[in-house]
Amino acid sequence: MTISAGMQPYFFPYLGYFDLIYNSDVWVIFDTPQFVKEGWMNRNRVLHPTKAWRYVTVPVRKAPLGTPLNQIQISEEQDWRKRILRSLEHYRKHAPFFATVMELVEECLSLDTRLLSELNVFALQRACELIGIPFDNCVFSNFSDCQFAEGDVDPQRIRKTADWAIQITKSLGAGVLINPPGGHALYDPQEFRDHGIELIIREFPAMSYSTGPYSFEPNLSIIDVLMWNSAQKVKEYLDQVQLHR
Repeated sequence: MTISAGMQPYFFPYLGYFDLIYNSDVWVIFDTPQFVKEGWMNRNRVLHPTKAWRYVTVPVRKAPLGTPLNQIQISEEQDWRKRILRSLEHYRKHAPFFATVMELVEECLSLDTRLLSELNVFALQRACELIGIPFDNCVFSNFSDCQFAEGDVDPQRIRKTADWAIQITKSLGAGVLINPPGGHALYDPQEFRDHGIELIIREFPAMSYSTGPYSFEPNLSIIDVLMWNSAQKVKEYLDQVQLHR
């Protein structure tokens, strides 16, 4: 039975995001919701050299309220790439996989695009490739062209958030939808069952690991996870906690 899941494309998200990707057969990239300031679309957290953590942020150009994520442009008024790379430089002395991660980040930040969503999707793809998990996806703004789609989504039948999830899942021919814990407040499992869909709310068991002289901070960006753990070890952890159906 096909399993689907999806979220907005976040900037180098935490490992639980990749756990959802790994446990789904088709990942839906929701690039049409409105951009949220001070969210995870253009920033994430890494260790701070003297404090607990800090943000690494991609600056974006001002846009009217309600502008969808796939129209948000990266601001080039400042050298944000160098600032992000400098924010990671303190890992060099202690993190065993510093070189590998910096190569990944530099490659992603060098992508020739003005669109935040394209940068984020590319970074997700490259991180999945490094870890060794598939990234079979549909971009929602081009859903009708997706190779995995078996039908269209009818906006006229959308009344609430659950309607989007149900229609997309059915359009993919999927019988299972995986959602992060926020789904508890959004979805009624019975409503999904009425449409022949099993709803799974996935509570990701956070990965703990040594961070050298730093205090461990849970749920930081995948950048931090891969600084301290080989890609193989990360994949082994995802295998260990994978949903078994």
